[in-house]
Amino acid sequence: MTPEELKQYDGRDGRKAYVAVNGKIYDVTDSPLWSDGDHQGDHQAGCDLTEELKTAPHVRSVIERFTVVGELRKPAAAADGAGSGKPWIVGILLLALVLVIMLIF
Repeated sequence: MTPEELKQYDGRDGRKAYVAVNGKIYDVTDSPLWSDGDHQGDHQAGCDLTEELKTAPHVRSVIERFTVVGELRKPAAAADGAGSGKPWIVGILLLALVLVIMLIF
């Protein structure tokens, strides 16, 4: 599920309430602490809470008690370019390395 798809599970108007943490998507729909997709005014369902939970007063094991319903993945456009950086720099560095090796030998 992409972050855009996750947004549809915000717990409002009878929709399921899902949250993502560390790449996993949890169903918090039936928790009374997630009424209408809102967790005590601090967190909203339909979001990736990985960063927010780093400062949460409870340990990560609390969220891990909920059922995992999927995995969070990057949108196709972002996934295609993710980690690629500037590929032309790699090409230039490889060319320079080849030239140095040719000069040495």
